[in-house]
Amino acid sequence: MTVREIVTVGHPVLRQRADEIDPADINGSEVQRLIDDLIDTMRHANGAGLAANQIAVPLRVATIEVDRNPRYPYKPPIPLTVVINPVLEPLDDETVAINEGCLSVPNLRGEVDRHVNVRVRYHDRHGVAHDEIKRGLTAGTFQHECDHLDGTLFLDRVTDPATFTTWESFERFGRDAFVARITEFVERVGS
Repeated sequence: MTVREIVTVGHPVLRQRADEIDPADINGSEVQRLIDDLIDTMRHANGAGLAANQIAVPLRVATIEVDRNPRYPYKPPIPLTVVINPVLEPLDDETVAINEGCLSVPNLRGEVDRHVNVRVRYHDRHGVAHDEIKRGLTAGTFQHECDHLDGTLFLDRVTDPATFTTWESFERFGRDAFVARITEFVERVGS
């Protein structure tokens, strides 16, 4: 198990667009080791996802997984997914306000409008191409990680600064209302 340091807001690598990975290199030991490190680091930090530039490697690969996550107990399960060179496309104009946090912004949360329905095309860790539809909070998680690969933080997407809160204040004052609203949303859209 290799847990890498997660860089935080202010580190320049978080603001640069990550480089594409040549599909011929996906099965190589360097990319496979990077994927293993991303998985180990994401799980160790209880993240729902982790992009390579969050561990200071500017390559277009991210890991996503939600399985009874203590940081996000309201999120529906997402099996371990490795996305390489993802391309994300909104399918319509429907959005939902999600109160997001980030491992690279360790003590801050804020509301971000995310597309409810997205198409995501990517290669997995074996080089297999995928073309999938993601909905609801799962779509939001994919958008958050793809933003990282483009050098965008959730901070950039918060349109109402009044929604910024520390994790502690969110837990104390905002969590119950958010969880009630988002649970109703998840039940309506299914994920």
